[in-house]
Amino acid sequence: MIRYAIPVAIVALCTASLAAQKTTPVHPGKGGSPHVRTAWTIDGANISIEYGRPSLKGRTIGKDVVPYGTIWRSGADEATTIKTDKALKFGNLSVPAGTYTLFTMPGEKEWQLVISKQTGQWGTEYTEGQDLGRVPMRLGQTKAPVEQVTWSIDDTTQGATLRLEWGSTSASTTFTVGGQS
Repeated sequence: MIRYAIPVAIVALCTASLAAQKTTPVHPGKGGSPHVRTAWTIDGANISIEYGRPSLKGRTIGKDVVPYGTIWRSGADEATTIKTDKALKFGNLSVPAGTYTLFTMPGEKEWQLVISKQTGQWGTEYTEGQDLGRVPMRLGQTKAPVEQVTWSIDDTTQGATLRLEWGSTSASTTFTVGGQS
């Protein structure tokens, strides 16, 4: 009986990790890009991101779509939003519990995550004076091409990693829950 206790515990842990993320369709999108809300529970914080999922359709990031050095809504249609019921800390940037808009500024070697206090706007409406702050995002390659924009959060032993993937581009930044660095 005891020899089964460890495998059962491992299965339970793996199941809990998989259940921590839930994606729900929101609406089909005005321009044909589906909208989803993905939710996670990370270190006791309930975090969700609602965004449109445009398709790449053979375009090249930085050239045909999402020009380098410009603010991007990081999705389609309405602005991409993040909601958290606990404070988060991205590098030196403290993000109190609440709702915020996520933008990114893509670059060839690094992206910036822009967290805005302004919410409810169309995705192309950006006001720099509403920035809560910006943090660098590391660039990497996806394991396989990602046709539609995908936001995800990976739980880690030291907090979590927020990731945006599209095409072969993966831009990520780490954060902790509770405002601790």
